[in-house]
Amino acid sequence: MRTMGGGSMRSLRSAAAVTVCALGVATAIAVPAMMDDGGDADSKGGAPRPQTMRADAEADAEAEAAADGCRDPEASLRPSSASGPAIKRIKNREVNGHKLNKLIAGVDQNSYRWGYRDPATGDLTGFDIDLVRAIAEDIFGDPDAVIFRTIPTSQRIKALQQGKVDVVVRTMTINCDRIKDVAFSTAYFQAGQQVLVADDSSITGYNKTLRGKRVCTAQGSTAEAELDKPDTGAEHLGAIKVKPVPNQLDCLVRLQLGQVDAVITDNALAAGQAAQDPSVKLVGSRFTDEFYGVAMNKDDDDLVRRVNKVLENYRQGGAGSPWMQAYQKWLAKDFSTAQENPVPPAPEYKD
Repeated sequence: MRTMGGGSMRSLRSAAAVTVCALGVATAIAVPAMMDDGGDADSKGGAPRPQTMRADAEADAEAEAAADGCRDPEASLRPSSASGPAIKRIKNREVNGHKLNKLIAGVDQNSYRWGYRDPATGDLTGFDIDLVRAIAEDIFGDPDAVIFRTIPTSQRIKALQQGKVDVVVRTMTINCDRIKDVAFSTAYFQAGQQVLVADDSSITGYNKTLRGKRVCTAQGSTAEAELDKPDTGAEHLGAIKVKPVPNQLDCLVRLQLGQVDAVITDNALAAGQAAQDPSVKLVGSRFTDEFYGVAMNKDDDDLVRRVNKVLENYRQGGAGSPWMQAYQKWLAKDFSTAQENPVPPAPEYKD
């Protein structure tokens, strides 16, 4: 435990903070095992879809070309409501001889306001969950036609490549490294990396005040990649990068227990955590600009176009749009402390 000023009062506060996230810790620990055996959060149904096979040489060439020519990773395929092979596969998927009639979505269950379990009902709720339901409604005519599979940060890409999910809607940043492995929709939210610390910390942001401090990130996250950069990362700042954890929430728990001094994560997630737990705070300003997208298998072009059509409709309507309604419901109160973000990012399309 971290040595804390304020004696017993501080200890009581830390205990309360740990209690706040106790449920989240339990679910975060359980999730990797669920993914290993192909389990899902809300249903036993669902079967991995067959994978479209490519020659290794062709796949490697495409990945290399994507990396070399990656100047605008947020540019996606133009929207279409047509039903191609991927949509037909999803609609015709059978389990035990019966049509499943559900979209299988990879989500989070530990990110407050984004994808989390309502403690009163046990249902998955949040901004990302609302978007999944909009996609399901477009494909099946029913927003409840979804099987949610909770997956850790480190398993998002693998879940798509192995066909365990059709889409991943889990605060996933679009970037050049990831578009080598998965396809993305147009961006549906803008965020950035920021520093989360204990409320009595001397750390002031992503700067030299991190020197000698233990910093936690989630495995496979943008934050981990930032800390690994030789010119601006942990080595440059003199920070101590601890072993990455499967889920970002695990970093929060380590911070609460005094096992690390700072967490680097998306400010969109950290703002909700700071709102939940008064013993932690965001410091400094965001030091990256990042865009969240819906991730899909690289072979599922028609699904990408269909999701982009959903997002096109989701953004329309100004203050009365589904996007703005979801933002006001889930994010406005907490996220306004991290940055101004009153409108969805404009979509970018490939020529």
